[in-house]
Amino acid sequence: MTPLTSAELNYLIFRHLNESGYTHSAFAFEYEAGISESAIDGNAVPPGALVTFIQKGIEYLGKDAKPNNIRMSRGDLDANGTFQFRHPIELIPKDVNELQKIINDKKESIQKDNSKGKEKVDAENGQGSDHGLAAERENEPYRETIEIEKKTTNGKETEIPFDDISDANHNEDEINGRLEENEADRGPLPMDICASIASSSSAIPNVDVTVLRGHTSEVFTCAWNPAGSLLASGAGDSTARIWTMDKPSVPNMQNGPSNVVLRHFMETANDESKDVTTLDWNVEGTLLATGSNDGRVRMWSERGDFITSLNEHNGPVFSLKWNKKGDFLLSGSRDRTVIVWDVKTSERKQHFKFHSATVLDVDWRSNFSFATCSSDSIIYVCKVGVDRPLKTFAGHQGEVNAIKWDPTGSLLASCSDDFTAKIWTMKEDNCLINLNQHTKEIYTVRWSPTGTGTDNPNRQLVLASASFDSTIKLWDVEAGRILDTLYGHRDAVYSVAFSPNGEYLASGSLDKCVHVWSVKEARIVKSYRGEDGIFEVCWNNKGDKIAACFTNNLVCVFDFHL
Repeated sequence: MTPLTSAELNYLIFRHLNESGYTHSAFAFEYEAGISESAIDGNAVPPGALVTFIQKGIEYLGKDAKPNNIRMSRGDLDANGTFQFRHPIELIPKDVNELQKIINDKKESIQKDNSKGKEKVDAENGQGSDHGLAAERENEPYRETIEIEKKTTNGKETEIPFDDISDANHNEDEINGRLEENEADRGPLPMDICASIASSSSAIPNVDVTVLRGHTSEVFTCAWNPAGSLLASGAGDSTARIWTMDKPSVPNMQNGPSNVVLRHFMETANDESKDVTTLDWNVEGTLLATGSNDGRVRMWSERGDFITSLNEHNGPVFSLKWNKKGDFLLSGSRDRTVIVWDVKTSERKQHFKFHSATVLDVDWRSNFSFATCSSDSIIYVCKVGVDRPLKTFAGHQGEVNAIKWDPTGSLLASCSDDFTAKIWTMKEDNCLINLNQHTKEIYTVRWSPTGTGTDNPNRQLVLASASFDSTIKLWDVEAGRILDTLYGHRDAVYSVAFSPNGEYLASGSLDKCVHVWSVKEARIVKSYRGEDGIFEVCWNNKGDKIAACFTNNLVCVFDFHL
């Protein structure tokens, strides 16, 4: 057998980090391990390869743990009647002799128990054929249990942890109790809840789904043109695409909606492919900006014509934002800097070099001032033409993943790997409100398009936070309290987006599910289960279509109506 090389192992770890959503760690590991210089063909490595590799190793180590002709007690068998260790991970550090000793000790223990059981049966029922019948009857309940477990594991006749997920958010304690009871009973797979929703009345029917095929790698980002029916998507295949979505969804279309491919590499043998990591439309919808791993910011027309390339970053571009006026474009990079670009001249207006680590997100407060956040845990508020930050917000204890100004530009929301979201104001140096009820990293935050300064001034302003703890929390920031916790996903939630009227919230998760929630009722009203994890969801300007980009190279568009 050919041994696994360190380069191959490093590539498997890199792929696992990417597939698990640890994008920041993946980028750092890619650089330190020299993954880009590896000759490994990534297309030949299937998804989940590292986990599969480890699992196969565990199966190999435990392959001798199948003693024949020994009657096992139900606690020592799995659903297939095979001898099992309670914690398979314990097999990894043990050598063959230790494993064999564990198996032999277990065999002896089981044989002793069986001997005692046989004596008891003989004493009660006598010797002869009745003994075999009694033993068979004794095992009948266990056989029945095994059959139920098999049906559950195969995804058929699966019991749902609670009857109606749509109403799950009204009694948190009851839900947690049922989930714990369920997990103790049979350990449901993360897909159980989503699968149950997909078969309920809230499931989005296929007739309302259009699947956009064309990308050949995972799709990281998508954004609707604010002035029309165009949808832009960016992927790991070094391309962005502009899709024309001016017709109702048609399932299983032969050719699909028309699209224009925006290539981010020269078609030469020596040029490397570059992932498209971020994109943003200007307010008028006439220009699309894209950022990629090669450190370049490119601008395109709405028809997909290449306009110019802005080339002053020395690392991947992770965030792009147009100001409302459309004359400045803001970019943040792994090179730890932020650049304001003058769109008319296609030149750098100002270069900000305050952060000490990767810049993860940027957001405009006005046409001239903006905020930036970084892996260095710091948030800066800056202004075009001013050399020093207007404000420095230091309070997070981990990477600050996202920032977002409220519709009036008076409150800044931030979220971090330290499990908290925070609210900041230019009037104070310390955070105004600390939101600390998530139990894992918070990946993104979004304000509702409601309240003062919006088209929905009579609706309450709400902040949504999405976390790796699989929940979404809705906050009344003005009162400094939580409104609701949305339970329904079973894996990290990567994206949330409010509908234009603020009544609904779309969410996408690595559990393969897109949910649409009623903000007022805190329940799922529509749901779709795809075939792989979801990186981003977004609404069109009319609020009648939702787009979602998936890790299996697809983009899905859903017609939304109740």
